[in-house]
Amino acid sequence: MGRPGLNRRQLLAGMGGLTIAGSFGFAALGTGADALASGADTRVRYWNLFSGGDGYNMIAMLDSFRAEHPGIDVKDSTLQWGNPYYTKLAMAAAGNRAPDLAVMHLGRVPGFSPGRLLDPWDVDLLARYGVHEKDFNPDLWKRAVVDGRLYALPLDIHVQLCFYRRDVLKKAGLLGDDGRMVPVTSTDDWFAMLKEAKKATRGGLQTLGLHVNDLNIQWWMFVAFYTQLGGTWFDAGNTEVTFDTDKATEVLEFLRRHITDGYTVPGAADAEQFVNGAPFTLEGNWSVPVFDTAKLDYGAVPLPPVFGTQATHAESHAFVLPHQSDRGGTGNDAAHRLAAHVVTHARQWAGGGHIPAHTPTLTSAAYRKLKPQSEYVSAMDHQATEPKVWFAGSTGLLAQRIGPVVMASTAGSAKPGTAAGRMKNVLAQLLAMKNPMDGLTAAEGGAAA
Repeated sequence: MGRPGLNRRQLLAGMGGLTIAGSFGFAALGTGADALASGADTRVRYWNLFSGGDGYNMIAMLDSFRAEHPGIDVKDSTLQWGNPYYTKLAMAAAGNRAPDLAVMHLGRVPGFSPGRLLDPWDVDLLARYGVHEKDFNPDLWKRAVVDGRLYALPLDIHVQLCFYRRDVLKKAGLLGDDGRMVPVTSTDDWFAMLKEAKKATRGGLQTLGLHVNDLNIQWWMFVAFYTQLGGTWFDAGNTEVTFDTDKATEVLEFLRRHITDGYTVPGAADAEQFVNGAPFTLEGNWSVPVFDTAKLDYGAVPLPPVFGTQATHAESHAFVLPHQSDRGGTGNDAAHRLAAHVVTHARQWAGGGHIPAHTPTLTSAAYRKLKPQSEYVSAMDHQATEPKVWFAGSTGLLAQRIGPVVMASTAGSAKPGTAAGRMKNVLAQLLAMKNPMDGLTAAEGGAAA
């Protein structure tokens, strides 16, 4: 059956209202750039958003696949991270020009209108290549399922962590017998620890890096601590806002206190301060290679349960199948085979700090030897995620609209109670909006309008 065209203006608006630059093309990485000329039997076009250390790790994993499967060429292409990537991917799927395989943050899957901009995975085919639901965290797998079908295959979770300097904490008497920071189970414990750590901190350095000027990290911290309090966003049908402004205010006051009590310096280069001797910083796990390179004596744990319940903000890189009107055959088979290979051989991926989604990898001796990765692997069991709505997910409208409100409260330009009220209003506005990408893709074989 033919499918009505997806309005291009609606599509761009749904990706965040960005103006797309003329340099929107992508650069190919790895030996897969020459796939077309190799004469292999099967080709897989694969888009991702991995640069830096993640990019090099992905290339190594792809090259391992190529060595094991010489009859399959992988044409891997890296696009600009963030909304430019998602706009390009959505337009390619809407215009029937999609790659065979792509990477997507799991939180963005509902916004891509599964069955329209995404095709479901063949779980029997995945099983043939060694991927089974039982080998994944149940909550993570559930996030990838929409309307009873699997639309994303999780590769990892990436989490916000509390990094700590062992040398400073030892001086402050804040290390346990196991060489890890003492456990914290309340806000009183937390601020008491910061107070002691500050006494052992070299002059000119802050006690805690909080990324006050980063809307994404501020938002992610809010999600984590609000989840610790048992806060909710919407009802089960995503028709009513259930956001608790009292709990939100409590979280915002907690974040603000780091500045008013003198533990965090707004505008400080948090990672640099940590390298130079600051005792703590709250960062994403992608900072592990940075701190490893600096040869620090450090550790990392999930965000402390300061509100009594463990919950750490988590997102997930996942593989998806962008919609193709003629999906099937050897190309589709090869896409399943490639994704399964990377997911089940993610030991190298863990080197970038990410927690592999494939649980047999997490229990392997090789993974247990990784430090500090094995210290925070428990974050897999208490993920604090954004609500499962079309406007959520990495760089989504939810973060763009609410992140600045959290920042304003933390920095002191808005009172926590006032900010919490604004957040609830934004949630109501977003919930009332229709997903601009909820229209169907272009007619089979046609282009987007």
